[in-house]
Amino acid sequence: MQAIEKKAISALRVLAAESVEKAKSGHPGMAIGSAPIVYAIWKQMKLDPRDPQHPYRDRFVLSAGHVSALHYAALHLFGYGVGMEDMKQFRQLGSNTPGHPEYGETPGVEATTGPLGQGIAMAAGMALAESRLAAHFNCGGLKLVDNYTYVLCGDGCLMEGVAWEAISFAGQNRLGKLILFYDRNRITIEGELGIASSDDVEGKFRAMGWQVLHVADGDDLPAIEEALSRAKTDTEHPSVVIVDTVIGRGTPKAGKSSAHGEPLGPEALEALKESCGWSLEPGSGFEIPAEVYAHYHELAETCRGRLSEYDRLLSEYRSGYPELYEEWCSWHETTCPEKLKQDERLFAAEKPEATRASSGKVLNLLAEYYPNLFGGSADLAPSNKTELKGRSFYSPENRDGSNLHFGIREFAMAAMCNGMALYGGLRPFCATFMVFSDYLKPAARLSALMKLPVWYVLTHDSIGVGEDGPTHEPVEQLPALRSIPGMRVYRPADLRETAWSYLSALDGKGPSAFVLSRQNLPQLPGTGEGVQKGGYVLKEGGDGSPKVILIGTGSELQLAVKAAEKLETEGISTRVVSMPCMELFNQQSAEYRESVLPRGVRARVSVEAGSSFGWDRYVGLDGACVCIDRFGASGPAAKLFEEYGITADAVAEAAKKVLRA
Repeated sequence: MQAIEKKAISALRVLAAESVEKAKSGHPGMAIGSAPIVYAIWKQMKLDPRDPQHPYRDRFVLSAGHVSALHYAALHLFGYGVGMEDMKQFRQLGSNTPGHPEYGETPGVEATTGPLGQGIAMAAGMALAESRLAAHFNCGGLKLVDNYTYVLCGDGCLMEGVAWEAISFAGQNRLGKLILFYDRNRITIEGELGIASSDDVEGKFRAMGWQVLHVADGDDLPAIEEALSRAKTDTEHPSVVIVDTVIGRGTPKAGKSSAHGEPLGPEALEALKESCGWSLEPGSGFEIPAEVYAHYHELAETCRGRLSEYDRLLSEYRSGYPELYEEWCSWHETTCPEKLKQDERLFAAEKPEATRASSGKVLNLLAEYYPNLFGGSADLAPSNKTELKGRSFYSPENRDGSNLHFGIREFAMAAMCNGMALYGGLRPFCATFMVFSDYLKPAARLSALMKLPVWYVLTHDSIGVGEDGPTHEPVEQLPALRSIPGMRVYRPADLRETAWSYLSALDGKGPSAFVLSRQNLPQLPGTGEGVQKGGYVLKEGGDGSPKVILIGTGSELQLAVKAAEKLETEGISTRVVSMPCMELFNQQSAEYRESVLPRGVRARVSVEAGSSFGWDRYVGLDGACVCIDRFGASGPAAKLFEEYGITADAVAEAAKKVLRA
């Protein structure tokens, strides 16, 4: 190792530790141990600090997001928009150096990480996207898409199930441009790794189709670089480089759990500097020698140089393959074409059908307009109706397929969709039964946090599942999804509402969940475009001055309509409101919301075959909920709705009771 390289690595270590020390919180131990790994990866990447979103760049994902101080130190030294003052504001309110990396907050951060294991899965999604786009667009020796995805993890990531779901998927699909560096320091918060996990990690990776490389000394930069070169030569298999490191290396806390998640303390910090040969004055901080800055500037220029061919390549590609180039541009557009909204096939409803079937029709029609739709189901495509007909399935032998076999890996499926959305150029979607949204919710939460346009197709949405019983009948999942800030949850009542739900979601302003029925539903008069406002008046009784308002969603909207008809025969003027997307309705103007749910009409009843949680904001203290606040049962769907009182008669009776109160 050259002397300047040793200083460059020491700068990463010291700057990260100083940031944690000043913040009085953070994780210095792995940052110190992993510094040579990060240095080795970044010095050979394609990257441009002046253009962090350059389409030709390599991707780096810090799955061990608690080691963010190291990431920020690298961004600072390579010349991204992370200044020394930002390093000093580590973990402080309003800074661009938050406690865990956040996509969109810090230039150069590719993904929001911290929930352990998800970074590995998102990186797998990025590698998957790279392979799909490369297969479709690279032509005649012109590689418009060509990059590696690197990810750094620790022991904790590899105890999370989502990591192994993604590792299995990546091995199965031979994502050879995915390279995982595993900092194995064998320390967790509670103590030595062996108290909780003694897995044969190498064996597990090999069994899942990965190339396994090992570096015995985390300070051996040439060995790390050699392993990295070997990883890049095998593009038939994803590679893991297992690097044995010492947490808190060079400090009195070396090899101890106390180095993991708390500041080193002044004495240990000085010991670190001494071990690094950091020759600045004792007690000084946040000072980087000029020659170190110069070295990193030179590295950054070299990294930028690796991107220099892109403009020439793009120009040649545009000239040589104009139709493909036009398609490339269209795959990166986010606007919804007006002609799509005018396509009558979207709204051609002739007979009752399950909204899962409606969703399948809509998805296949959307695929005509958006050939970059890319996704699949957790082994449930025939039930979820998510297969894009006439399009092939992605595989190692067919990288240009539009359909994915995710396997029964719900969590990784969702996290990989996040990675695909982060990569760009694709419109990712994934599907499973509504009840299994619990398995993927942590990734859906990150979709919302990052504002990613990932689509979640969630079918079999209620006790309408029937004979499968309470294990498969969602009750509390709807309010759980609705509680995620930035997540749109659509529960359409028929084909027209389903179509407008997808059209609404095409604006790309964050993730959307489509909650769909297993059982057939009628096509209701008047449904449709109002979905774009989240809630709308579907049916107005009497003279337009309702005495009671019935609010329904999905399969229960028909019950509200039937109950209104019954109430009208008894002289009770009734308004029916369809509320397919609460989140969109809440975003409308106060005037619009008042026009749909006037404050003067306090007699209100909601009906939904799920938990009543959250409906009080619409029905108020005087209203009632015809819902289910207990688990379901096994039996035919029609009998279950009767048993649980989810009927038109029950809605009508609830309305009359509210009026009498």
